[in-house]
Amino acid sequence: MAKEWRRASAQKRGGGQTHVPMDTAFAESRYAAESTTELPAEAVFDQHWAFTLLDLTTLRLEAEFFAAGKAGEFTVLKNCLVAAHQAIDYASLAARLDRSEGAAQVAVHRLRKRFRELYREEIAQTLPDGAELDAELRYLAGILAHQ
Repeated sequence: MAKEWRRASAQKRGGGQTHVPMDTAFAESRYAAESTTELPAEAVFDQHWAFTLLDLTTLRLEAEFFAAGKAGEFTVLKNCLVAAHQAIDYASLAARLDRSEGAAQVAVHRLRKRFRELYREEIAQTLPDGAELDAELRYLAGILAHQ
């Protein structure tokens, strides 16, 4: 009876773990959509990697603003990260931030500067001991420019 009980209550491989379904249809549809760009697989991977680094950097920057109690300021300023300098309407930013136009310009400058610092840190984490960080930055910038 003891052997029967052990056999009946034995866990199979992965016993006690929850089953996670894999959605291969989504992955296949993304691959099919990207394969129409006629880029080599390495270039597609590098593009995804560059965008992932940008996303991670943005999340770190957002977390810093939230930790400093400036979540609202980040929400207002985050679009300035991708906008051309000439395209930023500092007057409306100043009004939304309840600051002077000069203070809004300084806030955008500091945001972009901190973003660059965090971006360099993210990339440096992926490279072996002080490897060519500037070369990697140029390479990723080139990949993003061809997007």
